[in-house]
Amino acid sequence: MRPGFTFATDLTVRFSETDAQGVVHNAVYLVWFEIARIDYLARFRDGYPGLRADGIEALTLEAHVRYRAPARFDDRLRVYARCGDLRGARFRFEYEIERGDEIVADGWTAHAVVDAELLRPTRLPEWLGEAIRNAEATAR
Repeated sequence: MRPGFTFATDLTVRFSETDAQGVVHNAVYLVWFEIARIDYLARFRDGYPGLRADGIEALTLEAHVRYRAPARFDDRLRVYARCGDLRGARFRFEYEIERGDEIVADGWTAHAVVDAELLRPTRLPEWLGEAIRNAEATAR
């Protein structure tokens, strides 16, 4: 596990994720961030589907990716994710994507929890905030 992270998910680059030069297309990294984010949340109660069943959605407000090395078809990657900066309706994920010992990308996404019907901000459920804080406390 990378320092500062308690969660990771593995994936393999699919051919369809590469461009004409054989390099992973830049937009795919955001998809991989989402895969890691959903897998991260799956550890708590019923995960993201459970939030949706409770009438809550988590919208992405901002995203940033820093591309550090090209990834290519059939590369085996590990996507690390951590969650923090929980404030009311807002929270933030940070990510690192590695191939072996090399970081190929890193970045973050900022989110807001909203009522699914009204799309108005609502507080992050206390049970989820507590679960995230407990999980992330072991990273320090």
